[in-house]
Amino acid sequence: MVGQSGKWMILVAATWIQAFTGTNFDFASYSSELKSVLGISQVQLNYLSVASDMGKALGWCSGVSLMYFPLWIVMFMAAFMGLVGYGLQWFVIRGIISLPYVMVFLLCLLAGSGICWFNTVCYVLCIRHFQANRALALSLSISYNGISAALYTLIANAINPNSDTIYLLLNAVVPLFPSVVIFIPVLRQPPVQPLPAEATRRDSMIFLCLYILAVVTGLYLLLLNSLSSDASKARILLVGAICLLILPLSLPGMAYAREWARRNSPSSFLSEISSTFNLVDTDDLELHKELIAGSENDNATNATNPTNTSSYGLIHREGFFGCFACFGKVMGKDRLTVLGEEHSARLLVRRWDFWLYYAAYLCGATIGLVYSNNLGQISESLGYSSLTSSLVTVYSSCSFFGRLLSAAPDFLPRSILQGLDG
Repeated sequence: MVGQSGKWMILVAATWIQAFTGTNFDFASYSSELKSVLGISQVQLNYLSVASDMGKALGWCSGVSLMYFPLWIVMFMAAFMGLVGYGLQWFVIRGIISLPYVMVFLLCLLAGSGICWFNTVCYVLCIRHFQANRALALSLSISYNGISAALYTLIANAINPNSDTIYLLLNAVVPLFPSVVIFIPVLRQPPVQPLPAEATRRDSMIFLCLYILAVVTGLYLLLLNSLSSDASKARILLVGAICLLILPLSLPGMAYAREWARRNSPSSFLSEISSTFNLVDTDDLELHKELIAGSENDNATNATNPTNTSSYGLIHREGFFGCFACFGKVMGKDRLTVLGEEHSARLLVRRWDFWLYYAAYLCGATIGLVYSNNLGQISESLGYSSLTSSLVTVYSSCSFFGRLLSAAPDFLPRSILQGLDG
């Protein structure tokens, strides 16, 4: 029971990381001030925004670092990258120090790379502890990355609504707070346990409640944004937003209490709902149990041979593929099932889904990033400079809902999905 409760704390911790580390979304809020202080052209400003996004191309370094460092060290390394990258930019924009354009470009590159390191931490946490519901856990945590700009706007307005430079200071300092808060849960992660069918159905209900709460959080930030221009009102709204981020911690406890009440006072209605609402395929659940069993055997082997494990026991050296006794079955299902399953570059470039994802990300996400990065200049050219933060908040909230919709197919009944496949 403790392990099952601990994994939900890990999921909430992942959502907190994502919610406070999407720092590239608020570039438009301070881009005009940065352009003025540096005395650069619009083209050079675009290069700075590209550098922030191009830092994600170095995100593979975070995966390599996990082979040699514990997860919490990688998390704090990401926070340190943001502290240096955004902190020195804040010194520049405040006139405290003077740096050449090339150095500012490298600082943007460093800050953008730190975002990917945070993402890697979240991916590892979700995949490791929610192998049977990994799609739901990943899409939920990634969605919260979209509300970062809205949260930062609330914090900025609560401190000083007339300062645009404060966003750089917040980008540097704020990610440190969730890193410190979730340090203990990440350090003392619960062991991965096989899920019985009843626990899987309970997890499905908890995920549904979490997604409903996420929608409420997004609507709260979107609809009440117009009230945040006043500092006192912004502080009240910020407290409400923080409460909505903390509230998911109570849902697992409520679910376990409901389960205890159902066992002690059976209800045919509740039993019928629990038996029909299940987002996990039976075959996936059996496969998950096999993989957990293989992983436990691998851990027993590594206990007698410590050289086969990394410093925190997640990635193995010599016995890296020891837990994949059913690897053929996994590949037969054509799914990425557990953390550690690797695909060679030759296999990736021969798959249509890889190129479809590549084209969709290149043609879709890139256009969105270009628009968001230039939103400050767009609003300024149209005479709406005072509304830039509001526009950034609206864009951030819509990005949040767009990411959240990616999980919609996982909530459709399996009969509908099978009919679509047929």
